[in-house]
Amino acid sequence: MNPENWSYRSHRFHETYEQKPAPSGFIPAHGGYRKLRSFQKAEIIYDFTHRFCERFLQRGDRTIDQMVQAARSGKQNILEGSQASGTSKETEIKLLNVARASLEELLEDYRDFLRVRRAPIWAKDSREALFVRRLGAQHNTSYESYRTYVESRPPEILANIALCLIHQANYLLDQQIRQLEQAFLAEGGLRERMTRSRLAARERQA
Repeated sequence: MNPENWSYRSHRFHETYEQKPAPSGFIPAHGGYRKLRSFQKAEIIYDFTHRFCERFLQRGDRTIDQMVQAARSGKQNILEGSQASGTSKETEIKLLNVARASLEELLEDYRDFLRVRRAPIWAKDSREALFVRRLGAQHNTSYESYRTYVESRPPEILANIALCLIHQANYLLDQQIRQLEQAFLAEGGLRERMTRSRLAARERQA
């Protein structure tokens, strides 16, 4: 199975990247990253990876720092992008792409873990993968939704669960980035909003 062919086309996985009504002025409402499905999934991946490394990698293994930092980068760059969105959609898009790249790096670490141990990677339509996908589609999922499995299952199973989670997060980020690109083309950036606000203020004064 080639993991690159994974596809999450169910509407339940689409990122609901809602724009709040803009206040008066040229800086729109921004933040609210905790409501983003992409951030929620990335936070699960960070906690999952932290515990996975504690359980199965030996202390002092440099892979621990690399995996945990990649997971953290995925989460933190979504947060930073959301906070920067009020003044720079360009910065937000760049940071989301950094998050996407970090999660892709983490994906490869989990693949390496399975490959060197000659453990199989679940097919996308396998019973196990479908179970993880259904669990991830439930409302208000968090790390607690996976804790029982993380604490009781062998590493080969958990690495495969991690692959499922990362594919889900990457799909959400891809959708979010595309939406931001379309919004930027339609609305422009900060300079365009400043110009429109200035012209509108002059018209009101006139």
